[in-house]
Amino acid sequence: MKVFHCDHCDQLLFFENVNCVRCGRALAYVPEVGLTSLDPAGRHRWTSPVAPGTMFRLCANYSQHNVCNWAIPVPKRGSKGEATNALCRACLLTRTIPNLSQEGNIRLWYKLEVAKRRLVYTLDQLGLPYQSKHEDPKAGLAFEFLEDVPNGPDGQGACVLTGHHDGVITINVAEANDAERVKRRTELGEPYRTLLGHFRHEVGHYYWDRLIRDDPPRLEAFRARFGDERADYQAALKRHYEQGPAKNWQDRYVSAYATMHPWEDWAETWAHYLHMSDTLETAAACGIALVPSRRDEPTVKKVPDPIAEDVSFERMITSWSAVTYALNNLNRGMGHDDTYPFVLSTEAVAKLHFVHQTVGAAT
Repeated sequence: MKVFHCDHCDQLLFFENVNCVRCGRALAYVPEVGLTSLDPAGRHRWTSPVAPGTMFRLCANYSQHNVCNWAIPVPKRGSKGEATNALCRACLLTRTIPNLSQEGNIRLWYKLEVAKRRLVYTLDQLGLPYQSKHEDPKAGLAFEFLEDVPNGPDGQGACVLTGHHDGVITINVAEANDAERVKRRTELGEPYRTLLGHFRHEVGHYYWDRLIRDDPPRLEAFRARFGDERADYQAALKRHYEQGPAKNWQDRYVSAYATMHPWEDWAETWAHYLHMSDTLETAAACGIALVPSRRDEPTVKKVPDPIAEDVSFERMITSWSAVTYALNNLNRGMGHDDTYPFVLSTEAVAKLHFVHQTVGAAT
């Protein structure tokens, strides 16, 4: 994530801000220009100092529900695309929202959309292709935010499973509830479980379909690195939850869940790569450097931006090790668990390199 500043008063801003705390200007994120201040320019129209001559309007989910902070350029009258969607690029991806008549769901929806927008930001920064199901019903991407049903019409409850199928990513709304998510993390023995992590993992399945499934050479390389995805998925799922991961799984995988099936190994590794890309971009934007007094401690004179710079994968991994070492120590100093509870083996790094190459080939 880049570091943003108000283009009116230069105040430091964050990706989710809707108003500048210094000058009070309304703010909106526009993928083409970044996070920008807005000046009113008539009914439902705004201008930006960094895009003179362009009119913007707020995403309907911004103006009506306040769960979004993106704006949409308004095409000039008579130009192609004049009938612009009411929703921004990110909100167009959401096909089903939580039941807003349910108390507390507006807040959970907001948190879901924040995580999804951060995902979309990273996909845009990496140059990865995607369209909504509205634009491409066959190969498009859609999100459905669904809730468990305790007692249905037949007296039976229904549990929503977070997952992906044919471009549709389902997220259980309960994952946006911090207490519920921590409870599930404890019950499932997962040291790392975040809302953004769910989005990054599930979109990995989407990109396996887009970038690997129909590319024979890449599919062959995938099988050599991750295993044969034609193995029975349901049998693998049953075995994983009955027997757990194999001993010494850390020698080959980024997480215990990655051991379940080659598809999950890919999705976990893909999510990990997005974690790395976004965090290193943020660290670079903040000007972070690690120069300890001892030579045998992790050092990085300046964290590189793996998105904006031509950074080798090896330099990316070296910088990542140093940054996560510092992150974990800082978190422990605040009395929290490690931010990054992972150890990357040589094999796991090789899988991350495969993801890196796949992303590079797609952009």
